[in-house]
Amino acid sequence: MATSNPSVFLLTVNGQIEGANFPEYDNLYCKYCYVYGHDWAPTTGLEEGITQITCKSSQSHRLIWNFPLETTFKSTNPFGWPQLVVSVYGPDVFGNDVVRGYGATHIPFTPGQHTRTIPMFVPEPTWRLQKFTGWLLGRRPEYTDPKVVAQGEGREVTRVRSRGFVTVSFNIMTKDMKKMGYDTGPLIPSNGLPATPD
Repeated sequence: MATSNPSVFLLTVNGQIEGANFPEYDNLYCKYCYVYGHDWAPTTGLEEGITQITCKSSQSHRLIWNFPLETTFKSTNPFGWPQLVVSVYGPDVFGNDVVRGYGATHIPFTPGQHTRTIPMFVPEPTWRLQKFTGWLLGRRPEYTDPKVVAQGEGREVTRVRSRGFVTVSFNIMTKDMKKMGYDTGPLIPSNGLPATPD
């Protein structure tokens, strides 16, 4: 019986948005979505989601969500490898939900367990008057589409400020990548020992 050549490879993303460290804020929740290239398509799972609101405990200054991620993608080439985009929101002093941070990370390329700490940032107003009126009216600068965080075009003139970190754990599985000519495993030279990066 002849073996058939696969026409796509699969990338399965399991894991969780573990939590965050935002020293100045409490009562936060997180939204997530994926950004990927034209040749990529999700086959199972959710492309976007929203966590529960969490508070800091008296023993720790970390916010814990432990929100599950489970998505499978298919593609014909690695160009446009998926990225996870996270946006964190919480109340301001007037009770309005405002963005507390944006961040993005590529889904790890190699199969196995991975942990990523995503640095978060917020857009800043250009003028002090904008900053004051934004604070007063509860309308701070934010992106109309958070996916812009994972793309380069249009961001070069955006003024931002660092705001905290979000921790994500991944369990990555791939299928048929080697059959399609892509090797994401560790480098093993002819002597059989794992290679060290240069």
